Amino acid sequence: MNVRLSKISNIILRVGELERSLEFYRDRLGMTVLGASGTFAFLDGGGVTLVLNAIGTEMEANPPGLVEVVFEVDDVDAAHLALTEAGVQFRLEPRVVMSSDGRDLLAADLRDPDGNILSITGWRQVS
Repeated sequence: MNVRLSKISNIILRVGELERSLEFYRDRLGMTVLGASGTFAFLDGGGVTLVLNAIGTEMEANPPGLVEVVFEVDDVDAAHLALTEAGVQFRLEPRVVMSSDGRDLLAADLRDPDGNILSITGWRQVS
């Protein structure tokens, strides 16, 4: 077999209400909506498309916490402050999750309206 899966094109998150989730991802996180149709909305994830799929009250089919979507940012502290000011509530404040070659990898975690875990992460030079 000569099939090689080499690139992730989409990540699909199941959500309860599409409009509520679009408001969160578009208006609070600043993601660009590429399109929407029926129960799906497609957002630009910078090389991968984040797809929101509304399944209504069947949310138990996708229990929160099984998947975590991580967004890379240039400055975790600045992104954390801007998102907090936009009304985003964080589960975990920015913290060092790894150090390597004189740099720290910072991460901060939040949840979307359906309980899906999201993180922002980025490197910072250690002085």
